[in-house]
Amino acid sequence: MDNLSKQIEEIETLAAIYGEEFQTEDEVNRLYSIKIIHDADSKMFVKLYVKFPDSYPSISPPTFEISAPYLKQEQKTHLRYLLENVYLSYIGQNVIFQWIEKIREEMPSLFVKSNEESLNTSEMNHETLAPTEFQDSAIDKLFPCPLITHGEVIVDRKSSFQGHAASVSSVQQVRQVIAELQKNRKIQQATHNIYAYRIYNESNKNFIHDCDDDGEVQAGSRLLHLLEIMDAKNVVVMVSRWYGGIHLGPDRFRHINNAARQVLTQADLIPMNQK
Repeated sequence: MDNLSKQIEEIETLAAIYGEEFQTEDEVNRLYSIKIIHDADSKMFVKLYVKFPDSYPSISPPTFEISAPYLKQEQKTHLRYLLENVYLSYIGQNVIFQWIEKIREEMPSLFVKSNEESLNTSEMNHETLAPTEFQDSAIDKLFPCPLITHGEVIVDRKSSFQGHAASVSSVQQVRQVIAELQKNRKIQQATHNIYAYRIYNESNKNFIHDCDDDGEVQAGSRLLHLLEIMDAKNVVVMVSRWYGGIHLGPDRFRHINNAARQVLTQADLIPMNQK
């Protein structure tokens, strides 16, 4: 069997064994997760994220990250060390099941050591370090954020418009791009950050798409329509608007579309026949 066939067989087996605890995070990029719960307390868990390279299992191991809000960093480092050692015993073979069971075997001792400290931590701290934040961090480590292109600023009657665009292959990457843009203080301060994305799904030959107005009614759907008429594929585009105090009427939509088209052209994300 070739690598892809072995990967497909492994995924089917894991799904059959672990049911809903095993999740496909990103089928296109072969990213999966398994939530391993400690006894009956669903708060005490380890979530293992794995990403399959083309050369797994024949040559390379899967890339992995561990999310475990109630474990210390040194405990997670210990788990990583154990998983790396397990792989050395299974070079050239499927290894995810062995990784999961190794984590399950270690969980009682790990959580006994950390349980008292975790339970004594304030409620506020637990809310601040919510499991979803850890999960996002784990995924981000497996997927670097795509390169983002920033367009020229269009100014009209004290309002400014700027487009930002990136090539993406999954909704996860869209989320990364939006999160990365929102780290920028200037973009945070924009009156509206309108975005749309359009991704071609090879497995079912359909498009995955969505948009967000961010308070500028109909702007997101117009931006998505622009991507459709340009036949743009595997792209996300955001247009930031800083309101200058003077109403622009319908002109604002023209500027939003022009800012999007400009940055998509600059990033070379428009098909040749649409340029």
